[in-house]
Amino acid sequence: MSIQETHSGKVALITGANRGIGLETAKQLGEQGITVLVAARKLANAEETAAHLKLQGIHAYGIQLDVTNPADRLAAAQWIGEKFGKLDILVNNAGVGAATGFTPVNSQVADEEIQRVFATNFFAVVSLTRELLPLIRKSPAGRIVNLSSILGSLTLHADPNSPIADFKSVAYDASKSALNAYTIHLAWELKDTPIKVNSAHPGWVKTELGTDAAPMEIPDGAKTSVALALLGPDGPTGRFIHLGQEIPW
Repeated sequence: MSIQETHSGKVALITGANRGIGLETAKQLGEQGITVLVAARKLANAEETAAHLKLQGIHAYGIQLDVTNPADRLAAAQWIGEKFGKLDILVNNAGVGAATGFTPVNSQVADEEIQRVFATNFFAVVSLTRELLPLIRKSPAGRIVNLSSILGSLTLHADPNSPIADFKSVAYDASKSALNAYTIHLAWELKDTPIKVNSAHPGWVKTELGTDAAPMEIPDGAKTSVALALLGPDGPTGRFIHLGQEIPW
């Protein structure tokens, strides 16, 4: 067992942090003086990312964490507990898209595709958060940020005049709707604690998932996650947010 560091500053874990919005979220939080734990499925990728951030003066550690792997989740929680004794910020950023894209034949989506997408986008978030919650409770003001999508909004999908009305992918969209439901339920459970739980819609961002057709650059795509991770005591909880504005569930 390693000797626990004397650490009075904030510690943040960002999943899927070796590229895209996750990497930029780690960078922006690190620039605020927060120690960032950058998680990736492969340790080499995580350590390379941490080394890159350290060159920018950021206090960073790479950590192997395939969010769908129970052993990785347990090992991550144990390591964080031994080294820091708490976790102030959890950004559940890791996610996958649907292999079929925005198919108009949602009734034909295979069971395996729905299970694959839910495994990362929903079930892993629930499992990892449960594993880490004892450490988050030890923070003076824990923050949990769940990376959702506007495509998880049932209200907007049901409105034929909404901007997402024609963008329907049942596996991906349903996984984000389920994630939003988890946000609401967890925030309610923790309402009498200092912990705040929110869903973030980053926007349509130029990432591997968002493609080059997206209008937003990655630094702007990370802003919502960072803002929710840094909420003050009067900030919202149990909300669905994009750049400071609420999105309907």
